[in-house]
This record gives sequence, structure tokens and C-alpha cells, in this order.
Amino acid sequence: MVNQTDILDILTTIPWFLDLNKRQLEALASISSVIEVKAGQMIFCEGDQLDHMYIILEGEVGVDMSVPTRGQARIYVAEPLDIIGWSKLTPVIRQRIGTTTAIKNSRLLLIQGDELQSLCDLDNHVGYIIYRRLANIVASNMLMTKLQLLDRILHSSHELA
Repeated sequence: MVNQTDILDILTTIPWFLDLNKRQLEALASISSVIEVKAGQMIFCEGDQLDHMYIILEGEVGVDMSVPTRGQARIYVAEPLDIIGWSKLTPVIRQRIGTTTAIKNSRLLLIQGDELQSLCDLDNHVGYIIYRRLANIVASNMLMTKLQLLDRILHSSHELA
């Protein structure tokens, strides 16, 4: 079992949190735990209520979305230090927009979503750091989605020719 000291040590190795001081890291550690998932195990499903945010520590996690008339489509493979479940921190989204499944046996840092939101609200510096990093994730995901969409359009136009 991973204790709070171990979680604090883990947090100090994650670039997302390098700008946080010891007290802030301790607060974050108090709302975090480490979970292990086996290959093939689902972490959360599309349509589930939002609850936690996860940082991949080891392994790989596939992120799939349901596409009408095509079924499930893999849109992303999360690797160590990638974050899944970040939409918990975006108040407009009320449910999971994808299904996540461990591709390999994986270890994840689970951060309790409501408590993280409260921590960000109570400590403006923590909130600023978290949301600045979150903005980069959203922007990266939008770029990746655009490139995937363009790739699919090019492939479908070649099939029609």
C-alpha cells in the first residue's frame, strides 16, 4: 500500500506540480491515492459521472469514444505523466466523454475531483498552476483531434477516388 509520504514523493517527480511548495504538495497528497489497473480493465466509461482526475505513473491507457455507425474509436493512448479525466475540472462537462481502458498493467495517481476543485478555489496559486497546465492539455488535445480528423478526411477521400 502506498502511504502519504510515498504520494508526496511521487508528486515531486511530476512536472505539473514543480511550482507548488511543500504545504501545497502535502494538501494535494492528502486528496490523492495510487491505484493499479490490470491490462484490459476499464477505469471509467463514456457517460459516467465525473469523479476523479488521473495521472499515469506507469503503463498505457487507451481512450476511446463512441462514434455513430462506427462503434468505439481509439482517440488517444495515454502514457506515463499523461492525464486522463481532466474534464472533471471543467464545469460545463457533466459526464465522461470517453472510455478509458488499461492497455498494459498500469499505476495511476488518482486525485479526488471535488477536493481538487476545492483546493484550487481555496489556494489561488494552486488553482492558477493547475488550470494553466489544464489549458495546455486542452489545447494539445484540440490540435491532436484536428490532425486526426484531417487524416481521416484524407483517407476517406482516397477511398472515394
